[in-house]
Amino acid sequence: MAQEVATFGAGCFWGIEAAYRQVPGVVATAVGYMGGTKDEPTYRRVCTGRTGHAEVVQVTYDPERLSYDDLLSVFWDNHDPTTLNRQGPDVGTQYRSAVYFHDEAQQKAAQRSIEELEASGRFGRAIVTEVTPASTFWPAEDYHQQYLEKRGLSTCRI
Repeated sequence: MAQEVATFGAGCFWGIEAAYRQVPGVVATAVGYMGGTKDEPTYRRVCTGRTGHAEVVQVTYDPERLSYDDLLSVFWDNHDPTTLNRQGPDVGTQYRSAVYFHDEAQQKAAQRSIEELEASGRFGRAIVTEVTPASTFWPAEDYHQQYLEKRGLSTCRI
């Protein structure tokens, strides 16, 4: 089976990971950090806002069962892409809305998706989601992986 990878920042990584884990065609998920300037970031360091990293979920999926556009739909449905550096009560650059593309097709799909959402007026405000090349993915500490499932929860949607 061919597998592809997609990476999204949608505020706190626990909720978005839980959402993706429920989608048929998702093979695996991992939460971590991307987009910063420091090597080997930790949760404690990322929370200071000084590493430049965003909390992200990296999704491994089967493209024969699930399209990248489907993954984008889950992304848009599970956070507010109109708030800069904030999701619900979480504030800081580490909670920014971001699509980290792994190839040109993902970049074009993300940009097209934003244009379509803007034209639809669905969110009522401008989308501030950044579309940025994927960089090093730093897995978060083990206790963050599948955090909500470990606690018997399925979502922390805002």
